[in-house]
Amino acid sequence: MVEFAQLLKVIYPDQCVTCEALTDGAHGLCGPCWRKMGFLSGHRCTTCGVPLPGMGDGADDYCDECLAGPRNWLRGVSVFEYGGGAREFILKFKRGDRTELARPAGTWLATALRPHMTPKTVLVPVPAHPVRMISRRYNQAALLAGAAGRELSAATAMDALIRIRATPRLEGFSRVEREAKLKGAIRPHPKRGRTLQGKDVIIIDDVMTTGATLAVAAEAAWAAGADRVSVAVLARVVKPT
Repeated sequence: MVEFAQLLKVIYPDQCVTCEALTDGAHGLCGPCWRKMGFLSGHRCTTCGVPLPGMGDGADDYCDECLAGPRNWLRGVSVFEYGGGAREFILKFKRGDRTELARPAGTWLATALRPHMTPKTVLVPVPAHPVRMISRRYNQAALLAGAAGRELSAATAMDALIRIRATPRLEGFSRVEREAKLKGAIRPHPKRGRTLQGKDVIIIDDVMTTGATLAVAAEAAWAAGADRVSVAVLARVVKPT
């Protein structure tokens, strides 16, 4: 069996998930693509994950936007800044039928989430409207939640939240405008929403821009009886300074 696996490695060597260059392991990135991804590290806002200046002192800290308009969730985790290689990766995953990219993405997200997991944690994807599912055929947030859940051996609740109203594209709108357009669009599932009662819920999505979609999903999780609600995204849009 080992010899067969080694033979397969020779015939089908491990390749970078974005550019197909040879790599040392499966489902990973080559050096140049890794450097282009913009992985976030260091001091970040506790609730939205945006990078903050300075080193921080290990205590909770918040960006100006979150101080001006506090979020309705407790903590926000993000993996990389949306742009460059990260934007390319996510567009392939989200709109290019590259569903296999959920595996490395889920591993990266799981690494960021691991310090925040509790025995009561449940990963819940931002739901897609049925019309969107017909056109796209999959919900990338659900694939991401599933992959991260497997990596963490964590509970997932794929249909605890439902999107009851299709919403327009929100590019160009402010956070307040987006939240107004999305209000009431996401609700707990009439039956399966009960699985969130008393849980530490982490809402999963691919990208956070203003956080309006996550806010509506978080509101639904609170309504379902969650003890705590946090959010986690693969990429965070960072406004130029």
